[in-house]
Amino acid sequence: MIERTEFGALSRPGAGKAPGLVLIHEWWGLNWEMEVQAGKYAEAGYLALAVDLFEGKVTDQPAEAQKLMDAMDPKHAHAVLAAAIAWLRAHPACTGKVGTLGFCLGGAWSLNASVKNPVDATVVYHGAVNKKAEELRALKGPVLGHFAMRETYIPPESAQAFAQEMEKAGKPAEVHFYDAGHAFTRPKGPNFDKAANDLAWRRTLRFLQENLA
Repeated sequence: MIERTEFGALSRPGAGKAPGLVLIHEWWGLNWEMEVQAGKYAEAGYLALAVDLFEGKVTDQPAEAQKLMDAMDPKHAHAVLAAAIAWLRAHPACTGKVGTLGFCLGGAWSLNASVKNPVDATVVYHGAVNKKAEELRALKGPVLGHFAMRETYIPPESAQAFAQEMEKAGKPAEVHFYDAGHAFTRPKGPNFDKAANDLAWRRTLRFLQENLA
């Protein structure tokens, strides 16, 4: 069941305490697909908070999504994510351990958020990761990255460079590449690849279990 909060949509795993997970949407905004994701992660045992960086605006049109993304104020996004992480960590149903996870635009902001507000685990699904070792040293927990080989937005080379920068920073990173196109995890998207999505899902659950449970 989805609960509305000041930050977006919260889905609980059931009775007792659970690790927290901040979910960050694609350029479409906090749509029904992200609420489905929150439900999936709640079923997997996480207190899942799908945040809203677009202040209620949602679209399914790429041109409008581009406008929403371009109009987003990075300072506002940082403030929302910092507050959401703190809110989730202090939630009575949270164990105190928190991770971030995002897709595309949200993947980039999953990393941005955890650099500014160190969390226990960070997951990036096909998001921009063009950060240098100097910035990455602020990370607390490890990073898991899922990237497409047939990518039009995030070149595989940039993800490879990210892995090298993480190594320079002395921070653990697990980076996987899939023979798929951009946003291969979006079931209603043109590049959805079930085999790649399922493999990424299993890897993510294992990573979260190791670092948040």
